[in-house]
Amino acid sequence: MTDNDKLDLRQVIAMGVGAMIGGGIFSVLGLAVAQAGHAAPLAFVFGGLIALLTGLSYAALGLRYHSEGGSFTYLEAAFPNHNVAGIGGWLLLVGYIGTLSLYAWTFGSYGAAMLGSGGDPAPRHLLQSLILLTFLGINLYGVRETGTAELLIVTVKVLILVLFAVLGLQTLRAGHLLPVFDKGMTGMLMGAALIFVAYEGFELIPNAVNDMRNPQRNLRRGILWSIVITIFVYATVSLVAVGNLTAEDISRYGEYALAVAARPFLGEAGFLLIGLAALFSTASAINATLFGTARLGVEMARKKELPQAFSFRRKPGNIPWVSLVIISLITLVFVNLSDLTIISSFASSTFLLIFAAINLSALRLRAMISISPWIPLGGLLLSLASWLALMVYLGSSNMDSLYRLGGIYIVVILAELLFSQRRCICMGKK
Repeated sequence: MTDNDKLDLRQVIAMGVGAMIGGGIFSVLGLAVAQAGHAAPLAFVFGGLIALLTGLSYAALGLRYHSEGGSFTYLEAAFPNHNVAGIGGWLLLVGYIGTLSLYAWTFGSYGAAMLGSGGDPAPRHLLQSLILLTFLGINLYGVRETGTAELLIVTVKVLILVLFAVLGLQTLRAGHLLPVFDKGMTGMLMGAALIFVAYEGFELIPNAVNDMRNPQRNLRRGILWSIVITIFVYATVSLVAVGNLTAEDISRYGEYALAVAARPFLGEAGFLLIGLAALFSTASAINATLFGTARLGVEMARKKELPQAFSFRRKPGNIPWVSLVIISLITLVFVNLSDLTIISSFASSTFLLIFAAINLSALRLRAMISISPWIPLGGLLLSLASWLALMVYLGSSNMDSLYRLGGIYIVVILAELLFSQRRCICMGKK
């Protein structure tokens, strides 16, 4: 692969922004407002702070270990027991399949609503399947084409959301914003924990370290800039939503709350505008997540944590076509046959645990990766606190979901231990 075929800084940033600003802002806004009230924008900022600290850990680890395995490779380097990395890798794969399913489902739902499906599920199933197959084709075609598509889509969706925010700031109602902490500081912190899944995605950037130009310069910048841009978009968009609608409105309209919030200054055209933003957001998130997840599968197969077929690549272009196809097909099954409620809860919980583990890895390897211990320590503590807050929320709102979540973790851990060719825990490799 020549340097011209690799991702430049703009495309790396677009990859991170595209993976983060997916269905998150559309699907978790109501949840954030329900917990944080007027302080919902601050909840998004607080969640962004956790992402920034963790992003610095990822950047330092990514520059030390140039690997498409990303989180899997860092866990393997930090912990002598290789099953730790294996379990982390399997959890990541399942978590990414869950987020891919959520993005595809959101795309199908908005697309069907804009087409006036009238509640018929068939258009949603068709659209969510088509969008997955479309980006499977783009990723199979080439790295450069994937980055170009991501840059175009991210530019359009960010411009739409920024336009929404700029115009909406002119119609804010003070009564909807004051007092800021109407549900207390605890409510704001709980809201931040519940919406953190909206920041999942930036960790995919190190997976593409071998596909980017000048990674020593662009990896760290790509991660930090993508998180900063996402914080700005989330904070301003949530501020406009809270400032133009009551908490009851946001709860009643659910995933369409942003579209309703656009009516005071854009009229009925606001629904179309935000609908388009939702389509572009979920499409780019599918593209970026599929790109990074396929490369994680390749690295895991190379380390004998997945069947060797996952490591097969197509030349020219070095495209991991088997990994792309298998992950896409599994996602198609999930999105069309599964209940996504437990999948999305699992994804949020999983990434908080993974981020805590990555910060712990950076702390253990701090001398090798030249990072201040306070950065990964801060990320570790905030990630664990957010995960505990999420568990408290699930336990108080739906204990059955908490049991199912634990069941999924047990199945994934057992699957890795049974498949692993190392068998470090039980008997060692023979």
